[in-house]
Amino acid sequence: MSTAMNFGSKSFKPKPPDKGSFPLDHFGECKAFKEKYMKCLREKSFENNLCRQESKEYLECRMDRH
Repeated sequence: MSTAMNFGSKSFKPKPPDKGSFPLDHFGECKAFKEKYMKCLREKSFENNLCRQESKEYLECRMDRH
C-alpha cells in the first residue's frame, strides 16, 4: 500500500526528440497536405480523430521527403 501513496517519489521528465529524428518540411513540399489537414481540423472543431486520413497523408509526405 505504501507504493500507491508514493506518487511524488518518481517524476517523469520528458525530453525532446534527438535532433534530426523528426523530418521537417523545410521546402514546403507537403504544404498541400498540411492545408488539407488543417482545413479538416477547422471543419471538425479540432477533433483530430476525425481527420486521421488527412493526418496520415501529411505525415507520410513528411516521412517520404526527409
